Amino acid sequence: MVSPEPFPGSRGDEPPPVAPPPPAYGAPPPPPVYGAPPSGTGYTPPPFAPPMGGGAGMPMNAVGQPGSLIDRFVARFIDGVIVGIVGVILNIVLAFVSDSWLLTGFISAVATAALYLGYFAYLESTRGQTVGKQVMKLQVFGPGNVGNPTLEQAARRNIYMAFGIAGVVPIIGSVLGGMAALAAVILIVVNINSDPQRQHWFDKFAGGTQVMKVG
Repeated sequence: MVSPEPFPGSRGDEPPPVAPPPPAYGAPPPPPVYGAPPSGTGYTPPPFAPPMGGGAGMPMNAVGQPGSLIDRFVARFIDGVIVGIVGVILNIVLAFVSDSWLLTGFISAVATAALYLGYFAYLESTRGQTVGKQVMKLQVFGPGNVGNPTLEQAARRNIYMAFGIAGVVPIIGSVLGGMAALAAVILIVVNINSDPQRQHWFDKFAGGTQVMKVG
């Protein structure tokens, strides 16, 4: 019998080498590749979300910037024309239906004050905008810039519009009411120009309402 030849390169008295076993779990996965997602996976990257408070170059307040004095003046002027026309018609009607000038003056002062205050308080609390503010792309927000102000807050921030009710006092009432309204307007202008958030005294009296540019 012919003995088997030894494994090439080995001595006849040594056993043949054994091949190493394959890895138990296969080859390790390749490292992840950052960049484009692999094709065919159906993966859709999430949309970019800016950081809280606004990214670089973005205003910190999501609703815009505080309304400027010029924009607010023009808006108030537009509203004043609208309410003023209605007020003139109302006073003409009162003059015709009343025989006493004292009674006419009393009713006119109360009705006019209610008209001005009601116009601003109702529209700002229900829509956040009067007609003038809508034209000038302004909106009134409640404290914390969350939603519209309440009816009470809107009335408090516009309470100076009702100073004309002093006209119920004969002769000097109209003068006193006019002076009080003028003083309120001067205070508002000074506050808007000096306050970083463009809030006047009556905004703070209402709890922190604010007029913002939204367009």
